[in-house]
Amino acid sequence: MIADVKKVLTIAGSDCSGGAGIQADLKTIAAHGMYGMSAITALTAQNTTGVYGIMEATPEFVASQLDCIFNDIYPDSVKIGMVSNGRIIEVIADKLSEYKVKNVVVDPVMVSTSGSKLLSEEAMDVLISKLLPLGKVITPNIPEAEVLCGIKIENEDDMINAAKEIYAKLRGETAVLLKGGHLVNDAIDLLYDKDKMSWFKAERIDNPNTHGTGCTLSSAIACNLAKGYLLEESIRNAKEYLTGALKAGLNLGKGSGPLNHMYRIG
Repeated sequence: MIADVKKVLTIAGSDCSGGAGIQADLKTIAAHGMYGMSAITALTAQNTTGVYGIMEATPEFVASQLDCIFNDIYPDSVKIGMVSNGRIIEVIADKLSEYKVKNVVVDPVMVSTSGSKLLSEEAMDVLISKLLPLGKVITPNIPEAEVLCGIKIENEDDMINAAKEIYAKLRGETAVLLKGGHLVNDAIDLLYDKDKMSWFKAERIDNPNTHGTGCTLSSAIACNLAKGYLLEESIRNAKEYLTGALKAGLNLGKGSGPLNHMYRIG
């Protein structure tokens, strides 16, 4: 019997095509040799060509899922992805506080690929005031960071200013990993934590199939935190895993396809 398997919980929406959301998270957790659990905030009808429907879970049912998990198999880390309304966000924040959860990674899914906001202003306010400050780290991409801080981000100096602004808005308690993949140069991310800046540079992989990259990176960071790595090393390891999943060159679907999460296996 395995005596000390690490447990990782993902709180997110379901992607029926398997490339993002809960499914991508669980694949990533499994690829790291850990036990994955999930609390589903919404069902989506989607594939590599787009999202065609969303059915939200009730806040009460999200709360019930979390109670079942925390009272039985307590996770070593938690990743949070798609949260679709203010009441669900409040429930998640309340449960994280109630159960004194550590190692929380929040991927603030707020803007669609086309640039449309996915959350109402009310939900955005709850996200910023209640949920994001509970994270050990949040992982916004450029469009999400622009919404959080109100700064147009076009270069590395803008990334620094935006990260500082977001960090201050979260009361200086939550590290900010600002993902620069939407910029035109090499893939570069900035970690801002307690006035310390760390840059993570990686080669840009020539692969149009990037569905679920944000979900995958945040889940991989949560896995590394569960192992006991410090935040900076967790991010470095997670980016290495993501690069490998992109390099594996899986090609499925008619649109932007998924990654090969299991490239290390078999």
